[in-house]
Amino acid sequence: MRLAAVFLIVLFGLTVIPNGLCADAQSAPTSESPSARKVINKVVPAYPATARILQLSGTVKLEALVLANGMVKSVQVKGGNPLLAQSAQNAVREWRWAKADHDSTETLEFKFMP
Repeated sequence: MRLAAVFLIVLFGLTVIPNGLCADAQSAPTSESPSARKVINKVVPAYPATARILQLSGTVKLEALVLANGMVKSVQVKGGNPLLAQSAQNAVREWRWAKADHDSTETLEFKFMP
């Protein structure tokens, strides 16, 4: 019975709450790599409507492969709730770093709170 109620709440939230009303992640990401490149353009991840309904919070850790030209080639999730991680991945794919002589791997951490 409880599972059915949660399902209905999630379904309702997905159909009624538009993405434009979602809050953003609560804190800016931090880079843990010692050779962290300067970020030119950051996109803050949206707090998903479903996560808001379920009152999910947590930390998402990502690893981004950044090309020499500053564009993101790939993003891997290293930890965190899959629902929150998807939002963080989508945002990081839009980031741009300063140009460098070679590709680099940047470690990022996002904290989400309702």
